[in-house]
Amino acid sequence: MSLKEYYENEVIGRLREAFEYKNIHQVPKLDKIVINMGLGEAIQNIKVLDSAREELKAITGQAPVVTRAKKSVAAFKVREGMPIGCMVTLRRKRMYDFYEKLVNVALPRVRDFRGVSGKAFDGFGNYTVGIKEQIIFPEIEYDKVDSVKGMNITIVTTAKSNQEGKELLRLLGMPFRN
Repeated sequence: MSLKEYYENEVIGRLREAFEYKNIHQVPKLDKIVINMGLGEAIQNIKVLDSAREELKAITGQAPVVTRAKKSVAAFKVREGMPIGCMVTLRRKRMYDFYEKLVNVALPRVRDFRGVSGKAFDGFGNYTVGIKEQIIFPEIEYDKVDSVKGMNITIVTTAKSNQEGKELLRLLGMPFRN
């Protein structure tokens, strides 16, 4: 059973029971997943950006967009418009596939993994998790990695509160720390 089918068959019923929603459209759902790689070293070495784009494309199955600096910052030697990272926004089937891979394959491969923090919600039910190494994803070949790069993964939900968002993600298998 796919994650979307599981959500429709199991999770919606449990959430309606727990939060007493009158209408099925009030039940929170996953809206999108945004994966962002900020690459400060891309200022000196532009090749880092190319390898990051290839790795992010392999992980998500979608071509990433290069993000550029909005302002010049002299202290960081950054000029307005310089490429400083890349990001991908996943929706629908790719979003569910990535979420399933993140929860069931990638996160358990993190060294000394005891679960993710339950405090990284933004007040509106959206959750952000930071990953220090891209090599936890099975698509990345360890021998071909030139440098270890981190990424931020933001899971955007339609939940109205942190409590609703956390319960949604918990029911979808997110391993929260106790």
